[in-house]
Parts: sequence; structure tokens; C-alpha cells
Amino acid sequence: MTFLEFAKERYSVRSFKDKPIETEKLSKVLESARIAPTGHNNQPQRIKIINSSEDLAKIDQCTRARFGAQTVLLVCYDKEVSWKRKKFDNACSGEQDAAIVTTHMMLAAHNLGLGTCWVMFFDPAKTRELFALPENIIPMAMLPIGYPSDDCAPHELHSQRVEIEKLLI
Repeated sequence: MTFLEFAKERYSVRSFKDKPIETEKLSKVLESARIAPTGHNNQPQRIKIINSSEDLAKIDQCTRARFGAQTVLLVCYDKEVSWKRKKFDNACSGEQDAAIVTTHMMLAAHNLGLGTCWVMFFDPAKTRELFALPENIIPMAMLPIGYPSDDCAPHELHSQRVEIEKLLI
């Protein structure tokens, strides 16, 4: 399978089986996050593995988009570690770094037969409070991860894409 075929096959899973992820598979997903490129290779990504009943209940207070997953990866970045574009506008690479890391984990999970759904629909203040995140740790995404339910299918909008000409400026 080519990379494009693989990437087109992956979709956002919104219904998970009540089946835990094997430690070996989760380790491989996390390794993909560890090797992801980041600004200046500062590696500011910080990931919280959430899989206890108590912590999953906290996730449910922050978002309605857990979709029954028994594991959620809370993807954050450390704003004190992320690279800054100091010579020009002091822009921080943390958000981009977290996005690259999340994408790597989504693709690694798909390669292992797992499903994910990138969730940005969550309350960051509530997340910070419930998980006692320090001020320098910025939550960027929640990644429910696990085995897709048997009746899970891509959303009807999944394959709708604009023409390549609309992407070019």
C-alpha cells in the first residue's frame, strides 16, 4: 500500500470497542511521538496517558468527544521548552509541534490496527484544573485511541476534499 492509500484509508473513529490497548501497541504509538520532528528539535511535547476510570471520568467533564475510548492521550506542549522565532516575532512552535506529534500518533495507531480521533473540542481550563497541569504545560489535543467498534465507519464528509488548485496560492 502506498502512503497516499494508507493516509486515505485512515479516518476519525467516533465509536470504540470496550477493549484495552496492548502495552506494546501503545508504546509504539508513543515512540512515534518521541521521534516526531519539532522546532529546533526542542521536543516540547508532553503527553498524558489517560486510561483509569477516574481519569476518564475527568475527560468526560472536559469534552463529550471521548466516543467510548478506554484510553485518551492528552497532547500538550511545554511553552518553556518550545522553540521561539526570536529574531523576528517571537512566535512559539509549540502548537505546530503538538500538531505534528498528534499526526504521527494517529498514523502510527492506524498502522497498528487502532483508531483515533483528533479532539480539539474540549475545555482547556477545565482540563488544566482537573489534571493539575502546571502553567507551562499547554493542552492542545485529546486523542481518544483504541479499537474501532464493529459498526464504525468514516463520517460522510471524510472523503470530500477540495481540488488541489484550491490549496495552492
